[in-house]
Amino acid sequence: MLTTDSVNSLFTGKLTRPLTFREIAERLGLVPAQRKKLKRLLREMVRDGAIVRTRKGLYGPPAEMSLVTGSYEAHREGYGFVIPDKPGERDIFVPVRASMGAMDSDRVVVRVEHIRQRQGSIVRILDRAHSRIAGTFESARIGHFVRPVNQFLSFDIAVPLPRGVSVRNGDRVIVEIEDYPTGTRPASGKIIKVLQAPEKPLDDIEAIIEELDLPRKFPHRAIEEARALKAANLQGPGRTTRRADLRDLPTVTIDGERARDFDDAVSVERTDPGYRLWVHIADVAHYVPWESALDEEAYRRGTSVYFPHRAIPMLPRELSEDLCSLVPRAERRTVTVQMDFDGKGERASVRLYPSVIRSDERLTYTSVSKMLVHDDRAEQRKYPALLPVLTAMKELCDLLKERRLGRGSLDFDLPEPEVLLDLQGNPEAVVTAERSLAHMIIEEFMIAANEAVAEHLERSKAPCLYRIHEEPDPMRTEEVSRLVRTLSAAQGRKRPSRTDIPSMMKTIRGTSYEQVIHSVILRSLKQARYSPQNVGHYGLASACYTHFTSPIRRYPDLVVHRILKDLLLKGGLSDRRLRALESFLPDCALQASRLERLADRAERTALDAMRAWFMKDKVGEGHKGMVTSVTPCGLKVRLKDYFIEGFIHVSFMTDDFYRFDDETYTLRGANTGRCFSIGDEVLVRIVSVDTGRREIILSL
Repeated sequence: MLTTDSVNSLFTGKLTRPLTFREIAERLGLVPAQRKKLKRLLREMVRDGAIVRTRKGLYGPPAEMSLVTGSYEAHREGYGFVIPDKPGERDIFVPVRASMGAMDSDRVVVRVEHIRQRQGSIVRILDRAHSRIAGTFESARIGHFVRPVNQFLSFDIAVPLPRGVSVRNGDRVIVEIEDYPTGTRPASGKIIKVLQAPEKPLDDIEAIIEELDLPRKFPHRAIEEARALKAANLQGPGRTTRRADLRDLPTVTIDGERARDFDDAVSVERTDPGYRLWVHIADVAHYVPWESALDEEAYRRGTSVYFPHRAIPMLPRELSEDLCSLVPRAERRTVTVQMDFDGKGERASVRLYPSVIRSDERLTYTSVSKMLVHDDRAEQRKYPALLPVLTAMKELCDLLKERRLGRGSLDFDLPEPEVLLDLQGNPEAVVTAERSLAHMIIEEFMIAANEAVAEHLERSKAPCLYRIHEEPDPMRTEEVSRLVRTLSAAQGRKRPSRTDIPSMMKTIRGTSYEQVIHSVILRSLKQARYSPQNVGHYGLASACYTHFTSPIRRYPDLVVHRILKDLLLKGGLSDRRLRALESFLPDCALQASRLERLADRAERTALDAMRAWFMKDKVGEGHKGMVTSVTPCGLKVRLKDYFIEGFIHVSFMTDDFYRFDDETYTLRGANTGRCFSIGDEVLVRIVSVDTGRREIILSL
């Protein structure tokens, strides 16, 4: 039988040279009637990057031709890196001249030309990540063009003036690309929408949603499915023979004050050897089957996106905030991970099973911290029955964290910004979000559950969407190491080894620049992503990891739930389902990873917008700050009074000629010898705030 697998096995076998179409057909033993299907399969495999077709019409595996398939990560200066699809391979540097017009997040094929330096040229673009782009309209003598807002798209798009629509210099517009850029031809497109200039902060967030083409409404079929499910569930899930009844087990959810979609609930009790932990996760797979309208829309969205004032959910609110959400004192279908730990926090056993629970309380991080950290008697009196459970949670959390750090997990305790809005939706403060013991408890319990599920699926030889985090590229690690060694030498501290990141983090512990260097180290690491192949999770020092604990807001978690439930309820996956997953999971991993990055970008852009609107009336003020980044163009500075970063361009540093030293990552004055490096405290003035570009410009 002619299938993708049979063709793929030919190319993964031993080949000494590329093959012609006729040779492939002969080696597969095909009759003439099957050759039309073979042409279609080869075309699909070339499109997906599984094989390569040369200019002479020969077919072969990419690896044998020094070709690598991956995602392009563009830099604002024009160069970029290709992140290989195959886990465990080093990134490939692509200079400006060799990008072939590839855009950020495009899927490409790159030819590796310098193996040691891992440098190459893009030879084919398999899939374009951008069809619509937001930008600023500009008119010149030579024509009209749009400059993308996204700084990682380092080219302009030629456009004609739209008919019947008034557009002026500086207007923000949406462009539909008609011709993508190549090495010899610029991009061109047409303006499909002129965006109104935001009059207030929340207008700017709506503009960001428009710019990034995020989905606003659910399709009618998906809404109808959600409403039908809610109507059918009015009587509650009830007791079923195949679900463990945990309704009497003391159970709580712990989330932020503004959370509405409660994916997870937890229960803990002390045992003679140690502790028993139950992690209950909403059984979204029960309500959202494969290939339903809800499933198709969840796959298209990939993840929920969170803004300061609202969220764009992956599932309709009938499910995300009601039917699947583990709200207090309501019966809910769940999948439970039950784990026993000894007195040292080592896991002794695991049980996985469908269940039904009734959460006793919806607790917040603030409330739990008051009870456990601040010994707030008034708060403790509100939940007298739960206080022993919470105390046991704290004890188990401490043990789990100690074991995780002991095995080499990286512990980035980085501050996160939080925007506080007034009743009109205007930012009244940008503060450091509290990261409390309660956050750590839930974090440790979710890590433990994710590891347990991943190990069970791998042990069962079932397909899975793993959450992988590859080891850092040695070249990028060396750059960070050089910076840490320079700062360590300046303070007379022991120098870390060149590639040992945990050693670097110990070296800078307790210094004034600890958090800044943590940010630098984090940027040097590869991004975690999804993959059907398990290569472990470097950041967590975990040999096997997946995402299972948030199926309301992440599509990969929903996929893992379905696979796990087939194992638990049916004893395994059917041959049909196995074949379907084999072709689906690689595409799903790429899609989910791409949409996760898009959601991150939307949330970061919204944060930048809120920061700019907040600082709009503070031009001319002076503030203390800390240098968080040094580049040839200037300094990035984080203010002490607000969790806000701004940029000092070298053109604003007028007391000298400043030159960048790439060995020490410093800007040094040629005549005064004045030097600026990461971690330095500086006094700055707010020069200007550009809400259009969402930028804050500083001067010394």
